Amino acid sequence: MAHVQAPKMAPVETDDAVLVQRARGRDEAAIRVIMQSNNRRLYRLARGILRNDSEAEDVVQETYVRAFTHLDSFRGDSSLATWLARIAMNEALGRLRRQRPGVEWTSLAPGVLEAQIIQFPLSSPPEDPEKSMAQREIQHVVEHAIDDLPEAFRIVFITRVIEGMNVEETAEILGLKPETVKTRLHRARAMLRDNVEKKIGPVVMDAFPFAGKRCERLTEAVLKRLGFNA
Repeated sequence: MAHVQAPKMAPVETDDAVLVQRARGRDEAAIRVIMQSNNRRLYRLARGILRNDSEAEDVVQETYVRAFTHLDSFRGDSSLATWLARIAMNEALGRLRRQRPGVEWTSLAPGVLEAQIIQFPLSSPPEDPEKSMAQREIQHVVEHAIDDLPEAFRIVFITRVIEGMNVEETAEILGLKPETVKTRLHRARAMLRDNVEKKIGPVVMDAFPFAGKRCERLTEAVLKRLGFNA
């Protein structure tokens, strides 16, 4: 008797209009696709404003609840990702203002300094734990340096550099002029470079590690060549 295969599920269409239409009909697969496609961006944007992991997660959840219960307000004038990002930013900024009444991050004067792009280290292979640990330390230094940026510059840096949004999209989400986005990004890079240079000193002392398995492999190879392990 021939084996009858179960029918394959049709892939979920990723077009914004189709996804929104299906989500309006409470299509779980479409809702999952929307969240999985935007989780990281929304978290980073919220985290960039609030500098708190748990608060940022709460913002992402609240963003989706608001979005999925008000999908009729999505008109398609911008992308779905941009629309969700704007909701998340508004929610995060609202929480920030409640924590610190009177704060208005967009009121900071734009900087005029320029700096080179910081090159971040590539991820290391899993079989090199010593190098991975050193790179995690550098990652923490960079994250803390980003956290130390003034709010107006921090969120522009996260939006443009970390999330890779273009100038126009960033300006639309933040309600800024494109020229202001460019200027704040230049200033953010300059400040970040200075912050990293100040904090990286203790970390670079452990750069280029050669311990653990790497050290053992070299030692054993040399001993073998010298005839000790024959």
